[in-house]
Amino acid sequence: MAYMSQEGYDKLVAELQRLESVERPKASAAIAEAREKGDLSENSEYDAAKEAQAHLEDKINRLKVTITEAKVVDTSRLSTESVQILTKVEMTNLTTKSKMSYTIVSENEADLRAGKISIKTPIAQGLLGKKVGDEVEITIPRGTIKLRIDNISIA
Repeated sequence: MAYMSQEGYDKLVAELQRLESVERPKASAAIAEAREKGDLSENSEYDAAKEAQAHLEDKINRLKVTITEAKVVDTSRLSTESVQILTKVEMTNLTTKSKMSYTIVSENEADLRAGKISIKTPIAQGLLGKKVGDEVEITIPRGTIKLRIDNISIA
C-alpha cells in the first residue's frame, strides 16, 4: 500500500488515462503500419513496435496496481507534532550550518527539484517520528549527516 496526497493520486490517474487513450492507440497504429510493410519474420520495425507495446502495457498494469493499492492521506488529520508522510520538514545541517527543507511523500510523488523526497530515502527514514528541536544522525551514501529539526508543517 502506498500512502499519497490527493494531488499525487490525481496525477497517477491522469497518467493512466493518457496512456490508455493516447499512447495505446499510437502503439496499435505503429504495429498496423509495420505489419503492412510485408514479411513479419524479417520485419524489425514490427518487432520494435510489438516490444514498445509490451512495455506500454506493462507500465499501464503497474500504474493500475499502484492506483488500486493507493491510500490517499487526509491532510486535515495530520499533526505537526512529529515528522510523518506529507509533512514539510525544515532543518539545519549541524556540520555545514546550511538550512534545507523537504516534504516527505510516497515514492511515486518524489521530486527532488520540488523538494519532495520519498519516504523510503535514508533521510526521510531518519526523520520519521522525530519532533521539532530533535537532533538526528542519519547515514546516507556519502557518510553521516547531523540534522536539527527546526520546523514541521503540513505540506
